[in-house]
Amino acid sequence: MTTPSPARAGRREWTALAVLMLPLLLVSMDVSVLFFAIPAINADLAPTGTEQLWMFDIYAFVLAGLLMTMGSLGDRIGRRRLLLFGAGAFGAASLVAAYADSAQTLIAARAVLGIGGATLMPSTMALVRTMFTDPGQRAQAIGVWSAVMTGGVALGSVMSGLLVEFFWWGSVFLVNLPAMALLLVLGPVLLPESRDPSPGRFDLLSVPLSLAAVLPLIHGVKEFASDGWRSEQGAFLAAGLLFGALFVWRQRTAASPMIPRGLFRSRGFGPAVALNAVSALGMMGSSLFTTQYLQSVLGMSALEAALWSLVPSLPIGAAAPAAAAAVQKGVSRVPVVTAGFAVAASGFALLATPGTDSLVLVLVAAGVLACGIVLVMSQMTDLALGAAPVEKAGAASSVLETGAEFGGALGMAVLGSVGTAVYRDAMPATAPGTARETLGGALATAAELPGRAGEALARAARAAFTDSMHAAGLTGAALLAVSAVAAAVTLRGIRASADCADGD
Repeated sequence: MTTPSPARAGRREWTALAVLMLPLLLVSMDVSVLFFAIPAINADLAPTGTEQLWMFDIYAFVLAGLLMTMGSLGDRIGRRRLLLFGAGAFGAASLVAAYADSAQTLIAARAVLGIGGATLMPSTMALVRTMFTDPGQRAQAIGVWSAVMTGGVALGSVMSGLLVEFFWWGSVFLVNLPAMALLLVLGPVLLPESRDPSPGRFDLLSVPLSLAAVLPLIHGVKEFASDGWRSEQGAFLAAGLLFGALFVWRQRTAASPMIPRGLFRSRGFGPAVALNAVSALGMMGSSLFTTQYLQSVLGMSALEAALWSLVPSLPIGAAAPAAAAAVQKGVSRVPVVTAGFAVAASGFALLATPGTDSLVLVLVAAGVLACGIVLVMSQMTDLALGAAPVEKAGAASSVLETGAEFGGALGMAVLGSVGTAVYRDAMPATAPGTARETLGGALATAAELPGRAGEALARAARAAFTDSMHAAGLTGAALLAVSAVAAAVTLRGIRASADCADGD
């Protein structure tokens, strides 16, 4: 008996996708939207150093910690309902953040923004899975999703710089309101409601266990990336691993687990999550060096560096759709993903070649790397969602995105550690202690030294940082080259257009 072909999406679904991309863009932008607003916020609210750190970190921590909870919740109460709830929460929190009169209020508002973001991200991806049942169209839609998600992080810093230049710092949050209002108006009309018809009871115990696993792990890895190994980081990592083991035990033994046990039995889902995390590792690990290179080596202002950083984002919009088109025409997913890792590895290799005045080369390297990464991420997202039953799309999306959060943190830790070791080794032994720690510390110290002594220290620090970027580039190239081989092995035999688990 011939299996009927999936229904093809029409104008309504593509219009709904465009509406979904607005909140997705804003959620990704909010990761970096404070980059240029923080000096004005400091002048107005006078936060302590700890409060300033929490202004940055609370959003990403809450977002990462609640992704799995919200993905599972959306499968139970309805993805559209959860999306609209998240849009309302995100809009309300944006309004509070814009007019916050204290650092504590802004931190609390950013935490609620993280809750809203955690509902929006898996809901948008799950709704894409629901609306686009034709594998080829789904791949195209996910390509758009991946490009918007990646581009939003770069756009957020530029948008904040431009808004703060002409308005007050609260305007960086007010831009969220029109998009969320549009979603609340058009969402009920354009978006279909979908949920798991037999989800079982919501496992409340899994919520604190997932938070206790995700938050310490990501915090420990981030602190390791910025401060090196300390006992505090080891304690966070140990606690995260302990609660992670308890979370896995709970998922294996609970009658109705948060993460369905069948997901990782679906062929292709596990490799997709792992390879997507490696892609995030490459993206975040490389940006750690390219952003510093533009500002501290080339001496650009923050806004100028942010504007130049948009240049590598321009070809991203074509990479994912091109990969989707190739797979749709019958090209196996294996060579497409392997080629994506190879392209990204070549971008890392290019980062091992610039001197201390190589703007074009660094931008080309970043663009090549980003194209390869987005190509892989779009294909792995499509594979993961195709391998999951449609009724479990929210849980599948949340696992994929949580893996990407871990991958990004690991990228900063691994490549950052390599770069720090090389930087310290390359700095003159006679340099002051702070100058041997970071490039920023060296430039600050150089500014206090007279004449040629300061110039010599700054020149040595820029050369040492460039050496550290070379080492990180070679390390990243090796990691992604190994990932290309791993992709060729683990994805072999998995059909490009099959929904592997729909019948489970």
